[in-house]
Amino acid sequence: MKDLAGGQTKFSDWDMLDDIKSALKVGLTLLLGEYDYPQVESDDAYLEIFEQAENFKKNN
Repeated sequence: MKDLAGGQTKFSDWDMLDDIKSALKVGLTLLLGEYDYPQVESDDAYLEIFEQAENFKKNN
């Protein structure tokens, strides 16, 4: 997950671009599916991951 998020968030304005956020969401959905996690119905999980990625980017 970290590698996926790191690849998508390498741009400074990633959090303002809908296409990058959409690609990250699709990538996360596919990655979770590979490991048989149940499909996430709510965007809350994705928002939490986006927040974590944003915090990681700011503090690194």
